[in-house]
Amino acid sequence: MKRTQTKQIHVGPVAIGGGAPVAVQSMCNTHTSDARATIEQIARLHDAGCEIIRLAVPDQAAADALPEIVHASPIPVVADIHFDYRLALGALDAGAAKLRINPGNIGSWEKVDAIIDKAGSMGAAIRIGVNAGSIEKDLLERTDLTQSEKLVSSAMRFVEHFESRGFENIVLSAKAHSVNTTIDTYRKLSHELPQIPLHLGVTEAGGIRQGTIKSSIALGTLLAEGIGDTMRVSLTADPIEEVPVAWGILSA
Repeated sequence: MKRTQTKQIHVGPVAIGGGAPVAVQSMCNTHTSDARATIEQIARLHDAGCEIIRLAVPDQAAADALPEIVHASPIPVVADIHFDYRLALGALDAGAAKLRINPGNIGSWEKVDAIIDKAGSMGAAIRIGVNAGSIEKDLLERTDLTQSEKLVSSAMRFVEHFESRGFENIVLSAKAHSVNTTIDTYRKLSHELPQIPLHLGVTEAGGIRQGTIKSSIALGTLLAEGIGDTMRVSLTADPIEEVPVAWGILSA
């Protein structure tokens, strides 16, 4: 199989892109502010084969728990930040190996740039995560673009800005609920931004049965075409269930 050769970045010790094996991720469903419960779940996910773990950081209580979690985690921690750029800066101080942000909901470019610059100085990666539910207004209102084209345009806009500041430790995702939209979007991204490692996933794919089917079709199609450097199967279930599905897709 000929795979798209993206550039390689690192999330802690885990290589993404550049011919590295596709890394399997999951996301804790604990309250990050509950460090003990979160650490216990990360340990179970690690034992199941998870290689990178994402945590929601919605408030200061969650940010305050991050140093303990990062120290105890056997796998790299990704801090998922919405809206408040100060939480992103705090997560980097706590030792998060990577941030996941949608630059469009952080606010001003000055706030986004503060995140970019600090991540750059600390050697952390950033996943630019755009999704169908939060496309910028100017793109959302365009009737001449398909949903996939809007997602790709949004992603390209952000990647261009990050690279203009000299930040290249980027992973990109552009997620939707629809299998067809997901496949079309990632095909376009791979064509337009062939150098950027891609994080594959279907947003809120569903429960174990539906989510497995949707993810297998969408992610399996893309992987078979050589597209994708890391992946998460998003199930409405115990996140432990996500990992064997992801490995099953990769194995198949």
